[in-house]
Amino acid sequence: MKKTLCALAIGATFLTPALAMAADVKIYGRAHISLDYLDDGKDYNDVGLSSNSSRLGFKVEQELENSMTVFGQIEQEINFASGGQNSGKEFATRDTFVGLKGDFGQARVGRFDSPFKAARGPVNFFGDQVGDLRNVTRAGNLRFDERNENTIEYKSPKLGTGFNVIAALSLHESNTAGYVEDSADHAKGDSKKNKAYDLALTYKEGPIDFAAAYEHYEEDATRGERDGVRLAAAYKITPELNVGGLYQYLTHDNDVANPDAQVIGIAADYKFAPKTYVRGQVMHRDVDASEANATLVALGLEHRLDKAVRVYGNIATVLNDKNSSLTPWEQARTNNVKGFKGEDALGLSLGMRYDF
Repeated sequence: MKKTLCALAIGATFLTPALAMAADVKIYGRAHISLDYLDDGKDYNDVGLSSNSSRLGFKVEQELENSMTVFGQIEQEINFASGGQNSGKEFATRDTFVGLKGDFGQARVGRFDSPFKAARGPVNFFGDQVGDLRNVTRAGNLRFDERNENTIEYKSPKLGTGFNVIAALSLHESNTAGYVEDSADHAKGDSKKNKAYDLALTYKEGPIDFAAAYEHYEEDATRGERDGVRLAAAYKITPELNVGGLYQYLTHDNDVANPDAQVIGIAADYKFAPKTYVRGQVMHRDVDASEANATLVALGLEHRLDKAVRVYGNIATVLNDKNSSLTPWEQARTNNVKGFKGEDALGLSLGMRYDF
């Protein structure tokens, strides 16, 4: 990893002046850390430090002579809690892509959040924090909030007053497509059916923010063949008060081991002072199995020191039925412990986020 970063630094030293003449290059990042008290309801209750989807990225954009623009991004997760220890040797672990945009819309290829994952945006008030709604929407083998590899995505230009259509195809899950051999030991070609298909409709205009998405994973995809539908919407009743709701329905080809699940919930965000917000949400996961439901409840207070820096405090719990073991802290965080079936999990968090 050190050799890779060193090579990148040397390359950047020589290439940056040339690139700057041709393209708009931006280096950006996010340091998001929190001090958490986690209680699994049984064996664990302690204080820990967490890095929460912190990142470093590079964006580039260049206008072409034919009224189109080429753009790209490389983004890497950074662990601000451990200084990068145990981060592995991979680079560009987050949204990384290249594409073209113009009057036709936008097309890109790479590895990035699926349109289904992005569709939680209107109600993503606790994103990457204790209380993140993905703790109940992304559980077990019914996972759809993914960053899929080898993806081709098209986003339409704005239609009418504010609609966009987004379609994506993830061709395969690994960097090398799977092959099998016939009886004569000759490659027959790619027999895997592990593609993922996405279709989404979004609308954002004035006080309305809306997203609807469908996603399908084929039978050999990791975690099996499955389908998901998601609806999320928010409405700014006043410039200070934003209220939203989410509905999600997930099915799996093996519905005995992975019973159907629905998530329904409401969320609100209220700006009660020039730089201070209070927010809350209730998300209920209804599983088509005996005593496997769970309810996520979260409440948070956030103060923005300026546009780049915010501090916050959250309290969140998951109320588990007898056969559910979810927690309010599993997603997008380095400080993590498992939950226990039938035990309610509680998390308290003091955090800071710096976007640069």
